[in-house]
Amino acid sequence: MTAMASGLSAGHAAAQTVNPFKCEPGEKYVMNVMVSGVEYWFPVYEMFKQAGQQFGCETEYTGTTEYDVNKQIASFDQVLAQNPAGILVHPMNSDPFVEPINRAVDQGVAVVTFAADSPNSKRTSFITSDNLAEGTYAADAVAEDMGGKGEYAVLENPGQDNHDKRVSAFIARMEAKWPDMKLVGRAASNQDPAKAYQAVLSLIQANPNLGAVFMPEANSAIGAAQASKESGGKVRVMLADVNENILDMIKAGDIFGSVNPNQGMQGYMGFMLLWMAAHPELIDPMNDYARSGDNAMAVPFVDNGFSIVTAENADDFYWDDYLKRRGTKGIEE
Repeated sequence: MTAMASGLSAGHAAAQTVNPFKCEPGEKYVMNVMVSGVEYWFPVYEMFKQAGQQFGCETEYTGTTEYDVNKQIASFDQVLAQNPAGILVHPMNSDPFVEPINRAVDQGVAVVTFAADSPNSKRTSFITSDNLAEGTYAADAVAEDMGGKGEYAVLENPGQDNHDKRVSAFIARMEAKWPDMKLVGRAASNQDPAKAYQAVLSLIQANPNLGAVFMPEANSAIGAAQASKESGGKVRVMLADVNENILDMIKAGDIFGSVNPNQGMQGYMGFMLLWMAAHPELIDPMNDYARSGDNAMAVPFVDNGFSIVTAENADDFYWDDYLKRRGTKGIEE
């Protein structure tokens, strides 16, 4: 009797220690982005993929090659047709993605947004760096270097939520803390280096004392920096995000600096949030989730943090060097 009881107890203990944080065979999680060739996404997916591997899950990188919200939605729908366990998506624009995300969730596919949000959708969670803090820091860095007085301009990508927030925060910080910093121009470069080049040349011609220009992404900075260099290099180019060209230009002194979201944490924690959204049965919180029908694993917002990239630390942000350190091939795996 004692031996039987002991055996039952041991079996019960073994059952209790089974690790629930593992994927079933074939359980798949997908990351979906706009403009899939943009280097920003690569380290995000690298850590998304690593987290998936640690859970024994399948992962996939998808998106569209063009800056077109309808084409991104089409790629999202193609993913959804595979009925994955979850989709981590960067929605190009928030409102057009409400219906696709809601349709996915109603179909039983977990959805988490990252870097940009669709807050009116049924997505379970949102992970990003604090775009307002990024814009604020960028403004402080520029104003301090200019002695708190001078002229600045901004380049924009209207309609993309995270970019709009960065620009708005940059301007708001200047107005609130640096009253002697004057906004003399703003132009929509829409992530196009050629448009940014022409815009900054025009801004410099119209405002000979222009001391800085801020943009919320990396592509525009290539053109902006070239225009500044051709005009004497007096215009500080400040941006968000990095890529190899940006890093080279920061090290060369052609770009003032960048605020760069912590991409690896965005991908790793993005997967964790997505996996939890797909497995709400693992917790039973003391709230009204059962009555309301909400996902018990819902976490409205997670801040993945950001880094300040200058000439001193730029070497730590090169994608190829990162892959060599990790011994992987990036999104090809």
